This record gives sequence, structure tokens and C-alpha cells, in this order.
Amino acid sequence: MRSSLRSSLLGILLCLGLTGTGAGSAYNARPKLVVIIVIDQFRGDYLERYRDQWGEGGFRLLLDHGANFTDCNYNYANTRTAPGHATLLTGAYTNGHGIMANDWWDPQKKAIVAAADDDQTKLVGVAGGAPGASPHHLLADTLGDELKLATQGKSRVFGIALKDRASVLPAGFAANGAYWIDRTTGAWITSTYYRSELPRWAQDFNDNKRAEKYLNQDWKDSNGNILRSTRPAAGKPGNFYDLVGSTPLANDYEFEFARELITYEKLGNGPATDLLIVSLSANDILGHKVGPDSAEMQAMALAMDRQLAGFFEFLGHQIGLANVWIALSADHGIAPLPQIAAGMHLPGANVSGDKIRAQINSALSARFSHKAEYVKDLDYPVTWLDSDAFAAVKVNEQDAERAVGEALKPAGLRTYYTRSQLERGDAPNTELGSKYLHSYSPLGGWYVLGVPPPFTIGFIGGTDHATPYTYDTHVPLAFYGLPFQPGTYRTHAEPVDLAPTLASLLGINAPTHSVGRVLTEALPPSRRVAGSVHGGDREERSMPDVEGLGFRQGTMAPPSQAATSAAEAANHRTTAIAALKSCSTQRQGSWSIQRLESWSSASQDFRVSVLAAAVKNDGRTAAEGVR
Repeated sequence: MRSSLRSSLLGILLCLGLTGTGAGSAYNARPKLVVIIVIDQFRGDYLERYRDQWGEGGFRLLLDHGANFTDCNYNYANTRTAPGHATLLTGAYTNGHGIMANDWWDPQKKAIVAAADDDQTKLVGVAGGAPGASPHHLLADTLGDELKLATQGKSRVFGIALKDRASVLPAGFAANGAYWIDRTTGAWITSTYYRSELPRWAQDFNDNKRAEKYLNQDWKDSNGNILRSTRPAAGKPGNFYDLVGSTPLANDYEFEFARELITYEKLGNGPATDLLIVSLSANDILGHKVGPDSAEMQAMALAMDRQLAGFFEFLGHQIGLANVWIALSADHGIAPLPQIAAGMHLPGANVSGDKIRAQINSALSARFSHKAEYVKDLDYPVTWLDSDAFAAVKVNEQDAERAVGEALKPAGLRTYYTRSQLERGDAPNTELGSKYLHSYSPLGGWYVLGVPPPFTIGFIGGTDHATPYTYDTHVPLAFYGLPFQPGTYRTHAEPVDLAPTLASLLGINAPTHSVGRVLTEALPPSRRVAGSVHGGDREERSMPDVEGLGFRQGTMAPPSQAATSAAEAANHRTTAIAALKSCSTQRQGSWSIQRLESWSSASQDFRVSVLAAAVKNDGRTAAEGVR
């Protein structure tokens, strides 16, 4: 079971590679690259909360020039990192993809296993031969897997994150690579699932000790006050994840590696569309400590805005933004710090999950007159049961789960749902009931999903997520690229819509278990995007004939052709705007002028020069391209 889906996918890809030819596919490799940015623990209200403070080119690229869905909520209760990353790229919830938590009790191994753990593989890039990681727990394929199938394996798919689960799960079974860091050293590592050794460029990255420059740094606010330091304590070895992970420096480090990967793997320069998933982990590492309303989280968000702007500018120079689609979302939100909630007369509280677990085990030991550890783990509000302990007192699964569920109520849980109950589909026909049905997984043995009161955190100090409440379920969902009609969309959307929307535009199958919808309201009704693998007539957006002008899209023109100074770029912009104003289609011209005027002359000089030349021949074509 663990490798059946991967084996099937790879077998199909192998057959296609043996029998197919380049001419045998209708796939025409547009866009060149799809980039999906997943921000770990980024609430949906942040984009509006800090809107007036965003600079140009970062979040504003998506807010002002992309399709932004403001009412995007997960329709399940287990809002954790691993399920969220799996959901975004499979288009399914836990009852489809199987990932119910970051880790769970495995009754066969009699141990806690993590979502991406795979003891049949080894880590690559770090000494010691420790067990590696793979997506073998996934029960559904991903957008990247379908892209690989549709392009006969020509597309390349990669995942990057500080955390293994945030890199491995969204990248899918057929990915060319997934990279995460060794927590101690910060070195980038992978698994033998993907390759036996690091590629030379990644090994050089580590050998050059790129991680070390992020140590012994101070993160300061705009007033020069130190928010956090990455300096190890005196006499203690530094741990990269602990020291750097909760600062914006961690995102800088991820983007530095992402640029190297794009450059050396030549993403966006192959015969088919490539896919890169970048999960930014620093928000989550910090957010658990300081909460969403802190000055540090605000500073982190503003730093991320600048980092995104720099990365998008890199994509523009390296590939050309006309050749790139960007999607942005998050795996979950976060609750306010309980003391912040309580200060506003909300029922905020920190409770000890360890204490609750001990109380349940004590109560059940007394009830069954047999002392045992009936609850093996409690990751509030989820409990995992030891089926062997209950078998010893002749209690079946349904009765065992009900006993644990009832024992949770005195600890403040409002109600509960059991594994056996959810397997039968036995839940109230309510919004809450639906969220818990979507949280079911056949993995994890016996378990009980408790329903906590809002603003209650299952450990002492800090805050958390993993509830069905909007502060955990509400996340951003935004798209940028030629197919998307810019605007703010207040229609309901869900993270499961990301994968089928992109699949539809690419002309490929949605992932096997996808339940999301295509977000057609953000797509011009008269167009289907070029790049479909399907034949037949279709209307396409046209771009300026840059090749006819002696340019190649996505590359810098020769110095004699491209603008080489801000002044020249400004002149080209003036020429282009004048030409666009003469467009016979006023809506096209005005929209293009707005886009053109927002460009930075320093970073977009090539695109401006191309546009200026193109509009002399066909203003409407150029207007379409700028849009």
C-alpha cells in the first residue's frame, strides 16, 4: 500500500517515455513555470490588516494585479501543517488524502509516526543514515503528479520548506525533488526516495556554509529595537532551526535556495511547464510563541512582503512574469494568545494536554479496574488510543472511543467525534459536522476528535491551531498570471479549489481525489488559456510578438536592444502609454496602462522596451500582453 500509488505513477510515466514523442503531445509548454507559495500559519485577515503597509511588488502584485479571494476557508477541523499542505495540492480534504495530523499513533509500529516519515528511505545530505521522508502516507495524488502524467514526465516538480512535511507532501509522488533543512546545521537535505546524493549545486550550497551567515544576527524593528537574535547562548552549540527559524532570516534563506534551484535546475526553460512549491515556515515558528496580534508578527509580515517582491523580481528577470503563474495561500491560521482573548472578555485559556491525558488514563484505569495507558498521545484536541490496552479489558473500538470521548468532556471539550463514527459517515448535517467528516482518516488506528471551546489552547504558554474556527480556517487565496482577471472576489472559496483551478487552466486532469471547484469567476469567460494538453479549438490570450522583434520572452535582451537605465525605461514607458491610449478597445488600453504604470523602471526595463516596440505595430495585442 505504501508505494502502490507511486509505483503506478512512475510506471505510467515510464511507458509514456518509451512510447511517446515530443510531437505526440499537444502540450505547448505555457506557462513556463507555476510557483505556489504556501505561508505556514498566515491568517486570511493579514492581507487586509496590513494592506496600507505593503510595498510594491510583493503582496500587492497579487492584490492589485491578481485575483484575490477574501473568503477562503478550510472546510475541515484538523487545521495542522501536514493536512493543510496535502489539501492545497491534492484538492482534497483529509477524508480524501489521509493526512489527519502532523503525526499520529501507529498501532502496527506501536509508535508515533510523522506525516512524511519513511523508514524505508534514508536522509541525503547529512551524515548518520537516519530514516528519510517520502509522501507514502498520502492516499491521493497531487497537481504535480497530474502535470507529470500529462507531459509524459517532461515537467519538473520540486518542493522547498524548512520542514520535511511541508516540502514532501505538496510535491507529491512523482516529484523530481523535495528539500528541507537539517535542523541543527541548516544544511539542505533530501531523501533517497528522490535521489541517492544531493545534486552538485545543492552540495556546493551547503559546502559554502550559506547557513552560517544567518547566525549571529539581530532582527530589528523599524526603530532599531532588537526583536530577536540568532546568536547562540554562550557556551552552547547553535541550532539553526531554533535560532533562525522564528525570524525573517529563515525566509531569506529559503528564497536564496529557491533561486539556486530555479537557476541550476533550469526551471522554466524546459519543454513543458514546471512546478515549484515554496512553503515559508518562519511565520509558524514565530507565531506559536507571540500570537497573531504582536508587533513581531507584524514585522514578520512586512519583511515577507519585501522578500516576496524580491523573489517575484527574480522570476521576472530569470523567466519573465508573462511566463509565470503564481498562487499564494496558507496551510492554516492561528488563534489569538489566550490572554489577549481573555483581556477582551472572550473565553481564552491555556490548558495542559498532558494533564488531560493523565486524567483520562486515571479515570479509565479506575473504570476498568485495570491500570493502563489507554490514551497513547493527546495532541489537543485529538486523542490516539492504544487498542491493545482496551483489548486487554475486552472493550471494542466503538465503546473505547466513546469512553475516551466522554472522559474529555470534564476537561472542557464541548463534544467529540470518534473514528468509527466518522468512518460510517455518522455526523450531524451541520457545518460543524461536515468539517469533522472531512477530517476523517483511515490512518492512525483508534482516535477521538474533540471539539474544544474557542480560544482554548492545549498547552501552557503561547498559542496554537487545529480547530474548526475561522481564526484557524481562514487563509488567503490569490492568483497572478495572464489567465486571471485581476480583482477582489468575495465569493466563497476553499483551499481545495487551488489545484483544480490550476489543473483546468493547464488543460490537465485535476488530482484524483479533488473535490474543489474551478474558480471561474476569476477567469475571463471568453478564454481558455494556451498550454492545454487537449486538442480542439480554443481562444487564447495573445502576447506581443517579441520573437519577431528579435527578443525571446523570459530573457534579458542584448544590451543594444534592452533599456539599460532607468531614464531609458521611463522613455519607453511614456511611449508605450501613449500608444496604449490609442487602443481601439478602451478597456484593454486603460487596464494595460494601470499595469504598466505600476512597474518599477529598474526591474522591468526589458518588458517595457519590448512593449514599447510591440505597441507600435498592434496596440491591442500589447494591451492583452500587459494585462
